[in-house]
Amino acid sequence: MPVLDQSQFERYSSLEFLAKQVVEGFITGLHKSPFHGFSVEFAEHRLYNSGESIRNIDWKLYGRSDRLYVKRFEEETNLRCQVFIDNSSSMYYPVIGKPDIEHPNKITFSIYLTAALLFLLRKQRDASGLSFFSDNVELHTQCKSNSVHYKYLYTELENLLHPVSPEARKKTALAQVIHELAERIHQRSLVLIFSDMFENQDGSEEIFSALQHLKHNKHEVVLFHVVDKKKELEFNYDNRPYKFIDLESGQEIRLFPQEVKEQYLKSIEKFRKDLVLRCGQYKIDLVEADINGSFQQVLLPYLVKRSRLF
Repeated sequence: MPVLDQSQFERYSSLEFLAKQVVEGFITGLHKSPFHGFSVEFAEHRLYNSGESIRNIDWKLYGRSDRLYVKRFEEETNLRCQVFIDNSSSMYYPVIGKPDIEHPNKITFSIYLTAALLFLLRKQRDASGLSFFSDNVELHTQCKSNSVHYKYLYTELENLLHPVSPEARKKTALAQVIHELAERIHQRSLVLIFSDMFENQDGSEEIFSALQHLKHNKHEVVLFHVVDKKKELEFNYDNRPYKFIDLESGQEIRLFPQEVKEQYLKSIEKFRKDLVLRCGQYKIDLVEADINGSFQQVLLPYLVKRSRLF
């Protein structure tokens, strides 16, 4: 199984102070203080030390083991961050043998962006959860802040770091899934969505309605629009014959790019303008994430911009 290279985050330790300021700005407004109104959840047991309070002794465990253990709790702030990752087949473009952060496809790029944000949130002792989806919800975890939970989240991210079979043909049902996930999140949260937003254009109104559903439920929403800008937005291909394959349906077409480029660019530009307009109307933060750059080039400018807003 591929392993998520967390050294990609550690090498930027010189930015620790900046990251701390950014994260504090990132959560301002979602809760007044990280030290008031927090909840607690069980984290682990440790041996009881003579002389300390007996309030947190686990007496049931004592009855089973005849040894005194104390319950330790993990403090949670009011910030809960739920990350939605589009795991449909189109997110595995471009299809390459073993994608890595130096030569990523869209899903790998999304995974590293997510892992970096989880790294920052964990340092702030905030609660995070993951949701993977295609035409259905494939994974949905609750938001927790303890170290065991974060290890579990990183394991689930690593499970996505493998080439998808071309025969998988996992389609996207973005609107349906977002509506479902909106109903599963019962507390006000920061929702981060990583998707190329490529679905049947006839369903664009349904997608925008689903995003509005999240906003109606008082969630703050950030949409990372993950694309290959050169190929998918600019249609930058040499004028020679190509075979284009729809990764979700398997449909194939052979053509010269110049034959369709003008119409394609008009269509994709309309889609992008609609996306920008609707995100602006719903107060959704839209972040363009081009996989041709590094994930740091997407993440750091965004975090700096966020820090200036508070």
